[in-house]
Amino acid sequence: MNASRPGRLAERLGRAPERLKVAGPPVAAAAVALALLSGWTAVGGAGRPQPVEAGPGWLLLPTAGGATATAAFFTVRNPGDIPDQLTGASWQFGGKVTLKQHRHQGASGRWEPVAALPVPERGELVMSPEDADLMILNPPPLTVGQWVEFTLTFRNSPELRVKAEVVRPGGRRSS
Repeated sequence: MNASRPGRLAERLGRAPERLKVAGPPVAAAAVALALLSGWTAVGGAGRPQPVEAGPGWLLLPTAGGATATAAFFTVRNPGDIPDQLTGASWQFGGKVTLKQHRHQGASGRWEPVAALPVPERGELVMSPEDADLMILNPPPLTVGQWVEFTLTFRNSPELRVKAEVVRPGGRRSS
C-alpha cells in the first residue's frame, strides 16, 4: 500500500501541466477582464454623476381674486450616467415651495406633495401642469414678464440657480 501512494502522487503531478492547459485560459481571461473593468471604473466609465442643468422656466401669474397658490415649471436635464432627484426648491421671495406630482388614477387623478422628483440618467424631468411642478403658497403680487429667481436642490448635484418668467395662465412657455 505504501508503495502505491508515491506512484499516485507522481501520477497526479504528471497531470498538473494538463490541468493548467485546461484551467489556465479561463483564469487568465477572468484576470484580464477584472483588470480592464477596474481601469474602466477608475476613469469613470462605469457611471459618473454630472451636475444637472436647467434653462429658464415659467411661473403662472396668480389669477385675480386673491389666488393663494401658483406654480413654477422647469425642464431639468441630467447629462450623467447616475440618476438624480430634485429634493427641494426655494425662491427669491421666501415662503413655502412644495414639490408636487400628479398621481394618475384611471381616467382621473390628484395632486400630491412629494419628497423628490426623479431626474433620470441621461434624461429629463419636464415639469408641466399635467405632471409635476413647484407649488408656491401665498405668492406676492407678480406681473407678466417679470423674472423670478429660484434655487433648486438635488440629491447628487449641487444647488442650481434658475429664473422663471411670469406668464398668464394658458400662456405657458416651453422650458
